[in-house]
Amino acid sequence: MSKKNREIILTKEQALAEAKRYLASAKETISKSSIDSTGKLYEDSKYVREGAGIAYLAALKAFDGWLIGKGYDSDKLPTSIDEYWSLRKKIPHNGVFTSNFTLAYQNLHIGAYYQGIVSVNFVKEGLKAVKDIIELLEK
Repeated sequence: MSKKNREIILTKEQALAEAKRYLASAKETISKSSIDSTGKLYEDSKYVREGAGIAYLAALKAFDGWLIGKGYDSDKLPTSIDEYWSLRKKIPHNGVFTSNFTLAYQNLHIGAYYQGIVSVNFVKEGLKAVKDIIELLEK
């Protein structure tokens, strides 16, 4: 993707506000799917997949905001998951952040978005991880 086509984020506060907006949108999208009678599975994977993708982007937005707050130029933000993984070591409370980032990546991005996993607890665990990431990086 050309740098000209990338979204411009100017401040940490803007990025975190966008992360919160994305997370709210993700929850709203996922809530469009009913849950089966056991309470364990979403019944419409389309909404779960869409919402999981949006929630994962919320985690990346929060990470971008933290990086901008630490002086990174918005033109030089990570463009791959490998770049994000290498930069996570700079975040305070790295163990807590790493656990939450792993859950967001595995549960939401890989599991729900790519593989279509519709387990309510699995998805909720990923959404909680994103919420925790945003709260941790706001500090």
